[in-house]
Amino acid sequence: MAQTKPAPTKPLKQAADFTLSDATGKVVKLSAYKGKVVLLNFWATWCGPCKIEIPWFIEFDQKYKSQGFAVLGIAMDDEGWDAVRPHLAKNKIPYSIMIGNEALADKYGGVESMPTSFIIDREGRIVTMHVGLVSKKDYSDDIEKLLAKPGSPVKRSAVGQPSAIGTK
Repeated sequence: MAQTKPAPTKPLKQAADFTLSDATGKVVKLSAYKGKVVLLNFWATWCGPCKIEIPWFIEFDQKYKSQGFAVLGIAMDDEGWDAVRPHLAKNKIPYSIMIGNEALADKYGGVESMPTSFIIDREGRIVTMHVGLVSKKDYSDDIEKLLAKPGSPVKRSAVGQPSAIGTK
């Protein structure tokens, strides 16, 4: 069953910084996004629920970018760019995608299921964690609340809709 876990209300955990190269070779450092609301999505090309979410994330990226929002994708495919590059081209994903590994996933408490997404506030703190496929509305509500009130954490304990969680 998919679930949404609000981050602890006090104190909010700082998102682990990382520096990775995206598909274009651009260096992406999470801390460079401080001041923006970030949706950090751990996903894989073989994950069915991930394929459902990606179009939503593309829409959010376009809709909210001008308000200080960014989507960052961390692909967890064992085959790395050989699996990910064709998927990016086919789906025309405009936001930065990087290749992750277990060490990075461990910094976020371990990523046991795909997709796993974190909503990060403008201060770089994890506000919400979504595991599995949750509703598009859950994401948009979280994003809009953080964009409307910079620095105000989303305090919600809603559980997402049931779905098959892609696991490897």
